[in-house]
Amino acid sequence: MTSSVTSTPATDRFPVRVYGGPTARFEYGGLHFLTDPTFDAPGDHPSGSGVVLTKTAPPAVAPADLGRIDVVLLSHDEHADNLDDSGRALLADVPLTLTTPGGGRRLGSESGARGLADWESVDLDRPDGGTVTVTGVPAVHGPGPRAAVEPLTGEVVGFVLTGEGLPTVYVSGDNASLDAVKETADRFGPVDTAVLFAGAPRFPFLFDGEPLVLDSAQAAEAATILGARRVVPVHYDSWAHFTEGRDELIAAFDVAGLTDRLDLGISGA
Repeated sequence: MTSSVTSTPATDRFPVRVYGGPTARFEYGGLHFLTDPTFDAPGDHPSGSGVVLTKTAPPAVAPADLGRIDVVLLSHDEHADNLDDSGRALLADVPLTLTTPGGGRRLGSESGARGLADWESVDLDRPDGGTVTVTGVPAVHGPGPRAAVEPLTGEVVGFVLTGEGLPTVYVSGDNASLDAVKETADRFGPVDTAVLFAGAPRFPFLFDGEPLVLDSAQAAEAATILGARRVVPVHYDSWAHFTEGRDELIAAFDVAGLTDRLDLGISGA
């Protein structure tokens, strides 16, 4: 099946560099953005709930090699596969971290953190004039309604980036809800670039083993809902609890007839 969505101009296809796990970097409106920073070496990350998250691969780049980062888009601060020790240290050198309301309180405004509630926006000055608007959008870290999921997996936020003369960018965060995707699409769709967190992470003792973030087939469905002209997947490698990887994503987008929209990003600095 051929996509019915018209391609955007090549100038809108800005590079997205992926570093493993949920971490990606891109320039937008002259500002440099980084998603969920995870730069630790492979190893175990015990959590307060008794769950151990195991990192299986090193990052594709060291924090020192990233260059300037103006804004971190942090879907949530409570899990090491979204913010590990090295990522947390990096925040001290970044002027602004946008995250959940609870994360903003935990990280503290003195560290440059600011929480965004659903549909709350912040305007960021572009170096060449004008603004980039970042809007917090709904995300649910597991299957089912948010009220049932958040007590177990915590609060999560996604982001939409817009600006005059700029493509619309959606960063899903750790979201498993296609309803949340539809809410975002209703307000902002079609989107030009969707950075979709995928990987179908699972734990047998949580939600009967259902994915806590989109699986590959759901990521393809989310692309259709969003009318996304390009999808850059992240959050599908480098951690043991991610159960679907690159091959499953490629297969799912092929089955959905969306291969032309899938962009696996650029690895490394």
